[in-house]
Amino acid sequence: MPNLLHLDSSVDPTNSRSRAITRTFADAWRQCSPAHTVTYRDLHSAPLPHFPDPWLHWPARVRPAEAVVAPDAEALRDSLIAELCAADVVLIGAPMYNYSLPSTLKAWIDYIHIPGITALYDGNVQPMAGRPAVVVNSRGAMYDVGTPTEGWDHGTPVLDLILGSSLGMTMRNITANLTLADFVPMLADFIDRGNDEFAQAHAAAAALAVELGSA
Repeated sequence: MPNLLHLDSSVDPTNSRSRAITRTFADAWRQCSPAHTVTYRDLHSAPLPHFPDPWLHWPARVRPAEAVVAPDAEALRDSLIAELCAADVVLIGAPMYNYSLPSTLKAWIDYIHIPGITALYDGNVQPMAGRPAVVVNSRGAMYDVGTPTEGWDHGTPVLDLILGSSLGMTMRNITANLTLADFVPMLADFIDRGNDEFAQAHAAAAALAVELGSA
């Protein structure tokens, strides 16, 4: 059965645009067929503990003899990796906070990006290689070429690097800018553009879910 792993990380359960867009994708995915399943994880309402031990970042086979890792921490890491590897498509709601990722999403990355298990290290191990990762980026302002904030988005590149380059996944990004245009006075002139991008992101999410769900 085609399985979607759906992750949300916005701190706003009601008005979040990233959550709204990922919900559109997940709903369209379910409508592809009764066999299309969704595994959902809300990283904000049920946050993962911060990575507790540096040796968790490595497989047991390469750790030094003196390394001692708490069994419950390793079990959590392994369960998150198993959940990831069971997904045919990964959907991530990634709002930009302080020009980077939500800390809850970074914690998830720490658990699933393990050289020699999910990423290349001592052999050709990339179980997620070629599988699609759909990242919904919501950003409060705009980051166009030539604007004062050009290049200030340090969240999207991290996900492209970790999921795309390191895990070998096929990246599909959906971006909605100006999510704060109706709240921040200095962005008021761009409310229409923000609403247009939001609508376009919904349409893109629905279409991409059908495309990937039919593949």
